[in-house]
Amino acid sequence: MADLPASLLAPATRRWTLASGALALLPLLLQLPPLLAGVFAVVAVITALASGPRVLPVPVRVLLVLGMLAAVYWQLGARPGRDTGCALLAAMLALKPSELRSLRDARSLLGFALFAPFAAFLLDQGPLTMGLAVLAALATLLTLQRLARAEGGAPNAPLRGQLRGVGRLLALGLPLALAAFWLFPRLSEPLWGLPERAVGKPGLSDSMDPSEWLDLMADDAPALRVTFFGAVPAPEQRYWRGPVMTHFDGRRWERDPYSDRRPPAPVTRAAPQWEYQIDYEPTDRRQLVALDLPLHAPAGAMLGADYSLRSTQSLSSLTRWRLQSAPAARYIEPLTTFQRQVALQLPPGFNPRTAALARQWRQDAGDNDAAIVSRALEWVRSTFAYTLSTEAPGRDSVDEFLFDQQAGYCQHFSSSFVVLMRNAGIPARVVTGFAGGQRNPYGGYFVVRRMDAHAWAEVWLPQRGWVRVDPTAAVAPERIYDTLEDRLGSGAGTTLEGRWLQLGQVGDFLRRGWNDLVLSFDANRQQQLLRPLGVDKLEPAQLIGIFIAFAGAALGWMAWLLARGERERDPLLRAWHRLGRRYARHDLAREPAETATDWAQRVHRQRPDPALISLSQRFVQARYAGAKLDPSLVRDLHRHRPSTGATS
Repeated sequence: MADLPASLLAPATRRWTLASGALALLPLLLQLPPLLAGVFAVVAVITALASGPRVLPVPVRVLLVLGMLAAVYWQLGARPGRDTGCALLAAMLALKPSELRSLRDARSLLGFALFAPFAAFLLDQGPLTMGLAVLAALATLLTLQRLARAEGGAPNAPLRGQLRGVGRLLALGLPLALAAFWLFPRLSEPLWGLPERAVGKPGLSDSMDPSEWLDLMADDAPALRVTFFGAVPAPEQRYWRGPVMTHFDGRRWERDPYSDRRPPAPVTRAAPQWEYQIDYEPTDRRQLVALDLPLHAPAGAMLGADYSLRSTQSLSSLTRWRLQSAPAARYIEPLTTFQRQVALQLPPGFNPRTAALARQWRQDAGDNDAAIVSRALEWVRSTFAYTLSTEAPGRDSVDEFLFDQQAGYCQHFSSSFVVLMRNAGIPARVVTGFAGGQRNPYGGYFVVRRMDAHAWAEVWLPQRGWVRVDPTAAVAPERIYDTLEDRLGSGAGTTLEGRWLQLGQVGDFLRRGWNDLVLSFDANRQQQLLRPLGVDKLEPAQLIGIFIAFAGAALGWMAWLLARGERERDPLLRAWHRLGRRYARHDLAREPAETATDWAQRVHRQRPDPALISLSQRFVQARYAGAKLDPSLVRDLHRHRPSTGATS
């Protein structure tokens, strides 16, 4: 038997379907590269406008597919990853309106569109993505209601009634979903991992090339949020230590890959000691930061010989770390011969003018290493300028910076300073990380942004060990010409800018609350769920028992809500059924096949009740004969009680 032709979509229903699909696609587009998202959005709009009752020709669709695949390759390359898969999903959804003709096509489009907000969670789990996903789900449910009514030939209900129906569906599933989120036992380690992103988010890496740092420093997105417990370090002490670079090839600095295999050098600590918590934003890398110097590595991280922290897992999602740090008063053990060689390593034949100047300074200072360091800082203070507008470095990049340009940003200063020190025979290395942090007045925590990325130097001085030296900070204020704050706009200028800054702080405070409530809720926090009630830690059996209890209650709620069925929506029918239950308690229940009028007459014969006869006639007229509902009927049904045998 041939299939019946599918019903074509009405124009209004088609618009609802397209709008719901676009709303579902939006959170995914916001997580893709802007240019790629723009291409997909344009293709989706063109496809929706150009298609209708007729399907787009196959050659046109093939050209659009090839064009979007080329855009994906252009922006993300050939490397597979989470963002590549999400981009391909977005491309498919952008073309889906080209075959939107029937009710079946509309349901198919909406079903596929719901994958988009869930795919967006692979790239971002923030409140904006969640809010847009919820709106997309609500719009999809409303549209599916319209499709069901269109298929049955029923007129569309008012929007208020449609929203009530969607609310009923949410009330059915939300309690069980919340019970599963908060109480279903979580594993401390996932059974599987997500693939890396084809294009990683900016973050600290195991190498430093000045040409690669501007992308990181030009990003004002938060890199981490810090909450201090007790003393708060002064601004000049807020150096967030990351990867330490020791190997230099003339242009690029790289971290010692064997640092994690050696224990940290023993040090004596100075006061004060800081205890704090870091909420680290995703970077798809493993480099962590801590205040100089961390006392020990937290669970899930390793502390290298140079006191740099590294996570054992990729930081592809929000992570939380509890740390303690205290500055080093003195390194106990001297450098070994091998360590000194590593800290003095330089490529031969590079930067001859820097080498000649360092030899001259060494001859002038004798054995006084501290004097050479002071002389270099004084040179920076009196001559050099800070700017982001720098020329591309040549072969002898340090010579060009120190003697020709004499202007740059922190990577130029730290790299050139370390090369100068090494040429003078002073062990030195580059430390990368972040510097500073802005306090959020609403949450009392500090926000360190990616634009706070910084590089400084450490030199080895006799009787002290490794000492932090920040040559960038030595630049005189009057020679700071071009900063990131200038390029991105400072919130301290006009009143309008100040208000935007204040609004941004409120937004970040809300984002941190979302991170604290949802994203950082892991197995450890789940086990401490009842700590306010005096239960320090929930054992797995206890957690399973609590989950079963709450899940059972949620399922009972679902069963009760479903059992109400039509009665919940029709107050007249609900009042009539309540009336029937009152008579059932007197052994006068209505039989399943008995009409309302027959039942009332039977009751009247056994127990004279003219009022029941009248109510049954009014009910039948309102329910089945299409008569206008008298508001007093529902009230009279609620008030009526079975007679005691006498005529009522």
